[in-house]
Amino acid sequence: MHARSLPARRHACAVLLAVSIAAGGAAEPALAQSAGAMPGEIEEITVTARRREEAIQDVPLSITAISGERLALTGAENIIDVGQMSPNVTLEVSRGTNTTLTAFIRGVGQQDPVAGFEAGVGIYIDDVYLNRPQAAVLDIYDVERIEVLRGPQGTLYGRNTIGGAIKYVTKRLPDEPEVKVKGSVGSYNQVDTIITASAPLSDTFRIGGSIARLTRDGFGENRNVPGLENYNKDVLGARLSMEWSPTEALFLRFAADYVDDDSDPRQGHRLTVGNLSGAPILDDVFDTRAGLTNPEQSVEASGVSLTADWQLNDRFTLKNILAYREDESWSPIDFDSLPAADLDVPVVYENDQFSEELQLLYSSDRLSGIVGAYYLDAYALNAFDVILGLTGDVLNLPGLNSFTLSDVDTSTWSLFADFTYDLTDTVSVSLGGRYTADERSSTVLRQTMIGGTSARFGGTAVPIDTTSDFNGSEEFTEFTPKVSLSWRPIEEQHVYVTYSEGFKGGSFDPRGLTTAAPDLDGDGDIDQADIFEFMLFHPETVSSWELGLKSSWLDNRVTSSIAVFRSDYEDVQIPGSVGFDSDGDGVIDSFAGITSNAADADINGIELEGAAQLAEPLSFAWNVGYIDAGFNEFIDAFGVDVADQRVFQNTPEWTAGGAMTWAKDLTVFDRSGVLSVIGA
Repeated sequence: MHARSLPARRHACAVLLAVSIAAGGAAEPALAQSAGAMPGEIEEITVTARRREEAIQDVPLSITAISGERLALTGAENIIDVGQMSPNVTLEVSRGTNTTLTAFIRGVGQQDPVAGFEAGVGIYIDDVYLNRPQAAVLDIYDVERIEVLRGPQGTLYGRNTIGGAIKYVTKRLPDEPEVKVKGSVGSYNQVDTIITASAPLSDTFRIGGSIARLTRDGFGENRNVPGLENYNKDVLGARLSMEWSPTEALFLRFAADYVDDDSDPRQGHRLTVGNLSGAPILDDVFDTRAGLTNPEQSVEASGVSLTADWQLNDRFTLKNILAYREDESWSPIDFDSLPAADLDVPVVYENDQFSEELQLLYSSDRLSGIVGAYYLDAYALNAFDVILGLTGDVLNLPGLNSFTLSDVDTSTWSLFADFTYDLTDTVSVSLGGRYTADERSSTVLRQTMIGGTSARFGGTAVPIDTTSDFNGSEEFTEFTPKVSLSWRPIEEQHVYVTYSEGFKGGSFDPRGLTTAAPDLDGDGDIDQADIFEFMLFHPETVSSWELGLKSSWLDNRVTSSIAVFRSDYEDVQIPGSVGFDSDGDGVIDSFAGITSNAADADINGIELEGAAQLAEPLSFAWNVGYIDAGFNEFIDAFGVDVADQRVFQNTPEWTAGGAMTWAKDLTVFDRSGVLSVIGA
């Protein structure tokens, strides 16, 4: 079976026609002439990648910024589409839902969404870090811009992230009353409706919100369960914002968001004929014969945050970000994609997190920077059956089930700082550092059951053996530095070199089978110390060098950036499972989780991005990425180095994207707007 995350659109090339009409002025595409630009110039994009407003060409980082207008004009549906607009970035929907995210940047990420594994790429909503990948596939509405930062991030952002960060920045509320209704229709009966409204209740207080209903029929069908679609979409989303400025120096923003995903489960397509059933390969890769429908697919997530910005004086600003989030997902995952109850995995994910971040920002003529403290308290629980019906029949164990429950408490705090000093008018140096302390407490319960589905999912299976009953706790600490040197030989050219380190904490194997623990200390007895070390996996680290050039050409009609990077990726966490004979009778009747720091790798690559205003109405944007990622060592579950047989997950050698835009101002019924035609 090959379970794939397939794109929302079944065609790789699209041409979009967009008409935007506004009451007060034209909605500008990202490459249009900006208010401060001369005719034919490319709009200067402002980002907050370093926690302060800067032109993107001034930031000594590899960063892609896409404006909300640009995302709307290109028909981007959710954050997955951003991966096509940034080099060496892979964003995919995973594990049978529309909302669980698998994110990789420059070969670094995390494939497994089970509790106990940290993300390699940080996802942020208005500076609030999302601790878990469930409900992290963010639909695009009310977006000011999305920023993609490639390479280790830790000296500027709340949570240390080893591969990179993606910032989802929502719009501030307007000063005037506003109501917007946006409707989109497409193939497969796609109907998206977004209603946005806001109003000032006084000179200092504004309130606004949006509600979105996003639906689409499936690309395929479940041939085993009539009426169940495959790859459909049924999502309800809402956001609420309240902004208060009691003084010119103080700004407060309360935000809340909610997502309810009732889409049918995304089940897989088999690439091989059924070994026992002889089931043929289906002719449509979007169709499935999956039989598991319990539990009913459901994802619900919500979050609240309170952000305060207080400008103490001309040089100092104090910022505080307080947030709470929670989500719950129920999903039936049929790994064999056949009606038989074999390798059927009903699963539930429950997550909640509380975070607090305090920043002190400083800015003067030559020195600017940030000092911050971050705290995260998070809880994640996973429970799932692995129903091995056919195996159970062979063993005379009807409805054989390997039940697993794991919950992980994460308590982490960190101190970070990053400052930039202008040595001369053309040379500047940046220094940063972060100290992180992660404490992970984990419980893993595994039971062999008979009778099919466990009570957790409404069944009556009974335990016949407990194969794991583990409790453990460990703290991981690390200091990660960052340094960069920037040089502007002329105003239009920016050369920089950056060295940075990233760190991802360790944990305990959420699928670990304690009865499979070997005698690791060689004392002739398998004791608690052996079990603890067997379940534990350690942090992984990345050390990265980057050399970049950001340029503007032809009187700012063309902008470009090129970056060459090299990363040393050490102690790579490799999660996996192997078959296991639980009772020693020579028959594999269960599986054991084995997660270890089994690999060491080098990742080298190059990235090119650019935009060109070819003529006043015509523009072109492009990106190209190349990665040479190879394992120097990869030790498998049997102690054999198989580096020459392994490749990096979700890391294509080449990535590329481009879009041609024709945009022309027009007036309809005394309203100004833009007519845009985009080929992507």
